[in-house]
Amino acid sequence: MKSKFTTAMFALFLGGLGIHRFYLGQNGKGIFYLIFFWTFIPALIALFDFFVFIFMSEDRFNYKYNLKTGF
Repeated sequence: MKSKFTTAMFALFLGGLGIHRFYLGQNGKGIFYLIFFWTFIPALIALFDFFVFIFMSEDRFNYKYNLKTGF
């Protein structure tokens, strides 16, 4: 089961490399972040993702990212 707090921290500190996307199982998006990390655009997107994860309700996060785990 994925943690909302861990995902948000990955997005804040390692988001420019796409680590939060790999953590969520979104490997395609994670590779995209890795390929373009030198442009700093993924870092800006990750900062936006951080705020999305912080303000997302726990139920919404579980429904979106933990549905397959049977939360």
